[in-house]
Amino acid sequence: MQQTKVLQFIAILGVLVAAANAFPGHLVHDDHYEHPQYKFEYAVHDPHTGDVKEQWESRDGDAVKGSYSLKEADGGTRTVEYHADKHNGFVADVKKAEGHSKPEITYHGAKPHY
Repeated sequence: MQQTKVLQFIAILGVLVAAANAFPGHLVHDDHYEHPQYKFEYAVHDPHTGDVKEQWESRDGDAVKGSYSLKEADGGTRTVEYHADKHNGFVADVKKAEGHSKPEITYHGAKPHY
């Protein structure tokens, strides 16, 4: 009987230790802070498909700024410049540069048989 109580105590202790290890954030408070900072950019210029776009963005702490642009179907270019911070939120400035008239759509496949 005494041996059963010892085994129960060991089992309960094991469950408590496992639970404590499963949630370490609740037991130890970590105030570590790293200053977030990054920069990236990319661009696509495909003359075969007409896919033209680019983007860049940077972050320094809570401030993010960037821009992206793309060539639209009518030949115009849409550019969005944006910035965000904890005081102003997200702010975007959208510009549209007029392009040519809509390109003619052509089909380069087999003609349908009726």
